[in-house]
Amino acid sequence: MQKRKLGSEGLEVSALGLGCMGMSFAYGPAGDKKEMISLLRQAVDEGINFFDTAEVYGPYTNEELLGEAFGGHDLAGYKDKVVIATKFGFKLDPSGRERWLGLDSSPANIKRVAEASLKRLKVEAIDLFYQHRVDPAVPIEEVAGAVAELIKEGKVKYFGLSEAGAETIRRAHAVQPVSAVQTEYSIWWRRPEEAVLPTVEELGIGFVPYSPLGRGFLTGKIGVDTKFDASDFRTKLPRFTAQALAANQELLSVLSKLAQHKGASLSQMALAWLLARRPWIVPIPGTTKLARLQENNKAVQLELTPEDMIAIEEAASAVKILGERYPVELEEMTNI
Repeated sequence: MQKRKLGSEGLEVSALGLGCMGMSFAYGPAGDKKEMISLLRQAVDEGINFFDTAEVYGPYTNEELLGEAFGGHDLAGYKDKVVIATKFGFKLDPSGRERWLGLDSSPANIKRVAEASLKRLKVEAIDLFYQHRVDPAVPIEEVAGAVAELIKEGKVKYFGLSEAGAETIRRAHAVQPVSAVQTEYSIWWRRPEEAVLPTVEELGIGFVPYSPLGRGFLTGKIGVDTKFDASDFRTKLPRFTAQALAANQELLSVLSKLAQHKGASLSQMALAWLLARRPWIVPIPGTTKLARLQENNKAVQLELTPEDMIAIEEAASAVKILGERYPVELEEMTNI
């Protein structure tokens, strides 16, 4: 697996990471713990060393899963081979009835989350600590300052932001260098190109696209007849209504032709497109299946020529995507 650098502080990771959220929640029932631990360890054997989680995934259970796979005494020998990113910034309901009650990036909560995440992940330091969502009630300078203190204490190695806008990124970076900005980005949701990507390029910050396969849509495995489990997050997303799924098949049709020409799957084409955009972009597709992980990994070897990129751009720009990526209440939590 090729390596890529995120930011200027020394963080280097595999060219593709693994988004771990779906192993514990959001896309239907949680996976079997033993199977997911096996998959996480197999991912390392396949060349992936970059894993993405958060305290809110579960909540807590996804961090615990990674801790069991890689942390502690780690008799399997994986502990020093992985880079784990986790996140802070939500106010969680102690009763467990709701996943979150709002945002909380107060310095006190940042430090509390760091201590709890260290225990769940069973590590001495958090490799990459993202603010999960920008908290309008807390100046970003205070957030960056709190993480800077954790870095000085040796409890965190690198600082990241998730779904942050250009101005927020600049202000945070002036206090504590930001190594990575994470935002949804794929060939069917490209808003980061307007301001976020130019900003991180200027500042020398890495970029980590989550949902690089459009929450599964860009695999070509989801159609108008797809039935989602009631607990699946996609049942609440405008882009996954039957009407939107039917309309957006046009994008898959044009991409399929290009993928066939390259001898690649739709997933590989979508990931290779992201990798070819910039050398400091590291997508983190999620999966619960080894075969899919292996398929995704082959995207790193899929070389797209300038002519291929132009063809993809022309094909994608001719298709109008139907449906917003989030419901209004969740989109309001983003900052880009």
